[in-house]
Amino acid sequence: QVQLVESGGGLVQAGGSLRLSCAASGSTFTIETIGWYRQAPGKQRELVATINSGGNTNYADSVKGRFTIPRDSAKNPVWLQMNSLKPEDTAVYYCNARVYARLMGKYLEVWGQGTLVTVSS
Repeated sequence: QVQLVESGGGLVQAGGSLRLSCAASGSTFTIETIGWYRQAPGKQRELVATINSGGNTNYADSVKGRFTIPRDSAKNPVWLQMNSLKPEDTAVYYCNARVYARLMGKYLEVWGQGTLVTVSS
């Protein structure tokens, strides 16, 4: 079993910053890809940003230039630095990881429980 625990959400004014953290724990595993998704009320869950074990990042167009996953965050824990926040960034943010569970000999997709980010105007 691999578990993801997020932290760092909260309330911030528009233009402010927050940093989210996601820590993976459990049995022996290797992180292949890890990142963040978000779900706003009444909307589908969407990709925010991911990073793979090679350090390659992928960002949603809506957050490019504002959100950053540091290059060494393919390790554990992973951070999401969010700057210039907008009210439309308000959502529950979920950490997601594709890991290789070495003792099980297979890949797993794991989700965290989510952390709420609220941006006031």
